[in-house]
Amino acid sequence: MTDKKYLDDSYLKELNSVITEVNENGIILESTVFYPRGGGQPGDSGFILKNGKMFKISDTTKDGDAVIHHQESPDPELSAGDTIKCQIDWDKRYAHMRYHTAIHLIDAVVNLNPGYRGLITGSQIYEDRSRVDFSMEDLSADLAISILDRANEEIEKGRNVEVRYFSRDEALSIPNLARTKPGRELISSLETVRVVEITGLDMQADGGTHVKNLSEVGKLKFAKMENKGKNNKRVYFTLE
Repeated sequence: MTDKKYLDDSYLKELNSVITEVNENGIILESTVFYPRGGGQPGDSGFILKNGKMFKISDTTKDGDAVIHHQESPDPELSAGDTIKCQIDWDKRYAHMRYHTAIHLIDAVVNLNPGYRGLITGSQIYEDRSRVDFSMEDLSADLAISILDRANEEIEKGRNVEVRYFSRDEALSIPNLARTKPGRELISSLETVRVVEITGLDMQADGGTHVKNLSEVGKLKFAKMENKGKNNKRVYFTLE
């Protein structure tokens, strides 16, 4: 099991740790600041430093409770028991944080406005853009832009973004904490549920990294829309 420091502090860029295992999949640390791929958010890249030497980490994934740090080429100099420092590519991570919070904000806007008559079914974060999949029969480019405009109005209010923890029973009692069937099933399987709250606006069960205030997100700008089926539309946006 890896102690996942990013869950409580998304702004932690580096950390002293110990290698607990090196195998064919990658490197496992006692504790880490590296976020593993999941929930539409890419895994972190960065470095592991040992005795002044830097070892590139190209990607991060999860295997059960362990976080796997991947090297492009495994290095025999790294082994179990080594004391190291792990250091993420901060610019990349911060971009992911801004986009992830933006997606939560879009989800909130759609769910709080009954006139939209739809829901978000998926998303994917990139370093320079993001996409959101909608199940919305009448979604047009103009309507997508209006949704982003509403999100921008909320950004101007500068709402705080906070991480909270609830017991399973508490989480299940909160409406819309998970908006998909798999999400609700996941909550039912957990003893403690991590929740990301946009203060006064939205609460969602989530394991990703986020900014502390909506003002950090920037301005959402419509990029393009793709038709993925009768009621399924994919909207791409960027941040300014």
